[in-house]
Amino acid sequence: RYKMNTIKLIIKKELTRVFSDKKLVISLFILPVALIIGMYALIGQMQDSMMNDIEEHTPIIYLKNEPEGFTDYIKTMGFQGEINIINPDESLDNYKQKIMDGKIDTVVVFEEDFLDKILNYNEGDSIPEIKTYYNPSEDYSNIARNQFVETVLMSYQKTLLSNRIGNLDNILVFNIDVEPETSIVMDEEKATGKYLGMMLPYFITIMLFAGAMSLGVDAITGEKERGTLASMLITPVKRSEIVMGKLLSLSILSCLSAAVYAVSMVIAMPRMLDNLSGGETEGVALKFSGVQMVQLLVIMLALVFLYVSIVSLVAVFAKTAKEASTYVTPMYILVIVAGMITMFQNGEGKLLYHAIPIYGSAVAIQKLLVNELPMIQFLTTIGSTVATAAILVFIITKAFNNERVMFNG
Repeated sequence: RYKMNTIKLIIKKELTRVFSDKKLVISLFILPVALIIGMYALIGQMQDSMMNDIEEHTPIIYLKNEPEGFTDYIKTMGFQGEINIINPDESLDNYKQKIMDGKIDTVVVFEEDFLDKILNYNEGDSIPEIKTYYNPSEDYSNIARNQFVETVLMSYQKTLLSNRIGNLDNILVFNIDVEPETSIVMDEEKATGKYLGMMLPYFITIMLFAGAMSLGVDAITGEKERGTLASMLITPVKRSEIVMGKLLSLSILSCLSAAVYAVSMVIAMPRMLDNLSGGETEGVALKFSGVQMVQLLVIMLALVFLYVSIVSLVAVFAKTAKEASTYVTPMYILVIVAGMITMFQNGEGKLLYHAIPIYGSAVAIQKLLVNELPMIQFLTTIGSTVATAAILVFIITKAFNNERVMFNG
């Protein structure tokens, strides 16, 4: 009981230290909200502006060797664009350069005597070609070409074909998905989870580490520099109690910081995803069962404790806060990499993957979002995370008992 009271006092001291410091409160709980919501709002606004700019752009199309009546046909199809004619004797080199320079969007070249070759076509003759020139790396050019092909050329092809053979139904063997929307068989909640599963595990893992990193360095190395930790070490309190009090208080603060990040993302991410996907994710929302919510909470708590242990281990052996930050940075990069890997996989994986600290947690969160996390994988993830953290806590306790380490000897 005395031990628990001591740990509680240390936790209370750490929490008081943080919440009484306005700068720390702003950096941990207010600034993240402003940054995340502001960043996502800016991304969404920029995406909106880009899409509106593309929609408002008038495609600039140049035609060469166009068949008789083709320009009128373009009008009847309702294609909105600036149509220009290239002289048959003129070289295309200049127009290709203009496409590369972004001055025009697409050049459409019909084979010479295009209509005559179609009307007088005999079996075995070469099929006339319509060649399009465009720049796929430029949005204006790429979209203008695709719209012209789909709206005008595909329809023109069917018109000429029907003129040759009459009713196209005579050569149509079967249809595929006459009503495409009725062909979709999808679990919307799972689809939403899979879409968000590409990003959320990455953000969650780095958010948790970022909170632990900023707090851990100051709570241990910072206090070593200021001398406040030394005064605590010379008291009758056991070093192991100090370690547990420090780690638990850091875990609490890291969870609170991560919760602020998470709430900010829940507010801002749906709009950003909706903009990036052209509205296909409208109404994005996650629905968790009670068991899933508990699993997610347990994964995050275990991961936070591991992160706090990692940062604290570095902070214990570092002599200055600057030195600790330098040593923690490579670990932060590894956490980012582990999270990024999950963005480019389908969530499936062997049980062994869940035994890998940090990466296993990211994979587990990804699977949890699509409701495909078996209990054995969940338990493996938690077991490996907690076991690794326990080993680090043991090493930290040993370091706390080493006078040379704690007093920068």
